[in-house]
Amino acid sequence: MPISARDVVNPVDPAAKIVSRDELIARLGRPREARVVFTNGCFDVLHRGHVEYLAAARAMGDVLVVGLNTDDSVRRLKGPTRPVNAEDDRAYVLAGLAAVDYVALFGEDTPRGLIAALLPDVLVKGGDYRKEEIVGAAEVEAAGGRVVIAPLVPGRSTTSILQRVREGT
Repeated sequence: MPISARDVVNPVDPAAKIVSRDELIARLGRPREARVVFTNGCFDVLHRGHVEYLAAARAMGDVLVVGLNTDDSVRRLKGPTRPVNAEDDRAYVLAGLAAVDYVALFGEDTPRGLIAALLPDVLVKGGDYRKEEIVGAAEVEAAGGRVVIAPLVPGRSTTSILQRVREGT
């Protein structure tokens, strides 16, 4: 049976928030009362910008689902030296955030399949995207959902952090 907004709880154990695609759809399928928000990313080196972004996304609904690229997916997108942190660790850290209700890994280069299966009410991406570049936007809007571009936190990015580490600054 689909959950309602009053059924949503953030478990104390972050591992309980990490679910398979099938389990996610079983828990949050339609019809549903809860307003589901979805975002995705690699979240390789979690930083303040991520935390603020995820809190803003969570405020747009009752349940925040984070689609997380697997290690193989990150390597294809970012290169052979990434990710810095393994998918199990990245998922656990994300799930430990109060703003995050569920984390679901995906191995494809994009989360289109996950988004199409879930059909969230709100799809959120960061301000470094334009609407026409957002994977899954057409599917979400066709199902009556909306797409939101959240502002970035200036000066906060994984790329800039890794660059400072390489330079020793």
